[in-house]
Amino acid sequence: MSFEGSTLVDWVAFAKARAELGAGFVRILGYFREDGVKSVAAIEQAMRSNSAAAMVIPAHTLKGESRQFGADPLGALAETIEEIARDCVERQDSCEEALEHVVRLRPLFFETLNLLEREANPLVSRRPAGGGGFGRKPAGY
Repeated sequence: MSFEGSTLVDWVAFAKARAELGAGFVRILGYFREDGVKSVAAIEQAMRSNSAAAMVIPAHTLKGESRQFGADPLGALAETIEEIARDCVERQDSCEEALEHVVRLRPLFFETLNLLEREANPLVSRRPAGGGGFGRKPAGY
């Protein structure tokens, strides 16, 4: 599954998080990378072990951290996995129904992370909104 960058990240929420976190933003995004890699691996291992209980906490963690940066599709996928896992724990049932979601998790995580890190990189040149800017003619003129 491939998303365009505009649908993977709510850039308004991203900008808000960036403003609120200030100088610590890049460091916290680094924690998101570290925690996310661990969470995805733990969810995949839980799926291989057919352990719904082991899936709940890493899915919950990934859900919350994703939404903090405006990564809503990733947060929603993690929430789906968490809900399935919780239901399976309550029913004392196999977590097989989570498989299709777990398979989509790793590529979506890394695709989203690449967008977040690219936008957070201070060395990336950005075009001003509207195509204007100092020395440039605004669009439509």
